[in-house]
Amino acid sequence: MNRRLPLLAVLLLLALPAAARASRVKDITIVEGGRDNQLVGYGLVVGLAGDGDSNSTATLNSVTNILRRYGLTLNPSDIKVKNAAAVMVTADISAFLKSGSRIDVTVASLGDAKTLQGGVLLQTPLLGADGRTYAVAQGPLAIGGFIGGTGGSGGSQVVKNHPTVGAISNGAIIEREIPATFVHDNTLRLLLRDPDYNTAARMAEAINTRWPAIALANDSATVTVTLPAEYHGRNVAFIADLGDIESTPDTLARIVINERTGTIVATATVRISQVAIAMGSLTITITNQQGVSQPNAFSSGTTQLVNSTQTTVNETKGGFVVLKEPPTIERLAAALNALGVSTREMMAIFETMKRSGALQAELIVN
Repeated sequence: MNRRLPLLAVLLLLALPAAARASRVKDITIVEGGRDNQLVGYGLVVGLAGDGDSNSTATLNSVTNILRRYGLTLNPSDIKVKNAAAVMVTADISAFLKSGSRIDVTVASLGDAKTLQGGVLLQTPLLGADGRTYAVAQGPLAIGGFIGGTGGSGGSQVVKNHPTVGAISNGAIIEREIPATFVHDNTLRLLLRDPDYNTAARMAEAINTRWPAIALANDSATVTVTLPAEYHGRNVAFIADLGDIESTPDTLARIVINERTGTIVATATVRISQVAIAMGSLTITITNQQGVSQPNAFSSGTTQLVNSTQTTVNETKGGFVVLKEPPTIERLAAALNALGVSTREMMAIFETMKRSGALQAELIVN
């Protein structure tokens, strides 16, 4: 599939300003001990108006177990589960949430249900990696898509987004608090979201400017901070003040290419060695046409179909541009714009430049 984006839009993404802005410490780090945790559970969605699972064994057993819990004993073979669907429920539980707090959950079909639209999730325990229950989810689903039409061989069907995945806002209640300790012996550690040696060093310097000699960059991802004497016993107040300190993060030279959408994003720190670029294209078009050959009047001939094949070759002229100093991404963007290349051709140019050693940047292709 040849997807094209307007070249101007791509070049606006490429020509980023070189100046980096300062960010707050709280926006580029997390405090060790305050991490999120993942929860998962197996549940049952009911009320699907005939769009549920087609009598799968897992769903039948789930319905049987739920009914048995309420004193009803039935044979699984006597149950029809078109209105129910087996689902997996996932959620992230933040640190410091107390018992009784609510979190959002995501519900995804496990079987062959057509849609979860209009369904209600029955009470589902959510387990952590240690196998213990930390939350319980239940409630009506909100679906970001829909399915319509009769389907099958004799009808038509319209599907938008993913009707087999839904969400419940505040759908889970926390039952067990996850213990979290973020200060040990008046010391805490800041973990960078994007590890980088320059960013860690600058952050430690910015913190030491506010409180002398309390911060030390251990490595590219960790900065250790000792609480000043005036903040002993006031851990929360210190973390609040620490998070408001501004530091300038470093930006890696990186070009990210998404071939599925035709998107290219490059950072302003990308540098290019002096290089010459030429780009041309060859297009071959083959068309088949059918004509009719009629016999002469009063002849014994019959009408015949005649195939006609036409082949055309179109080769556009390739431009040749030499990139000189300064070797920046802005200059490369201007050169590619002058060549008039498409987004997909631009992707090929970046990949070829990386292989030639002329591109001093990390190239990521998704």
